[in-house]
Amino acid sequence: MIDISKIEGKKIMEGFKGKFIHTEHTTLAFWEIKKGAVLPLHSHIHEQTTQVLEGKLELTIGEETNIYENGFVAVIPPNVVHSGIALTDCRVLDTFSPVREDYKNFV
Repeated sequence: MIDISKIEGKKIMEGFKGKFIHTEHTTLAFWEIKKGAVLPLHSHIHEQTTQVLEGKLELTIGEETNIYENGFVAVIPPNVVHSGIALTDCRVLDTFSPVREDYKNFV
């Protein structure tokens, strides 16, 4: 059993604080994102789902831009460029497969 409240949040970039859980095949990233924080345009080899738990997050995935709110889930295929901006303070859960080896440095 893992108690998320016991995991120390790590600042990954300006406005983004994350808590990470790694399994054999996935990484879970629990984010607290400040209003106005920008996720720069990027891509990675991982399949990603992004679930907004609280707030409003604008995401651009490939050529499509949408606003995601509580309960909405975005699916980001591997190697597809994406970016975003927090329109409000947000709490977000990202799931990555395979494991984000680069995020293991932040545990």
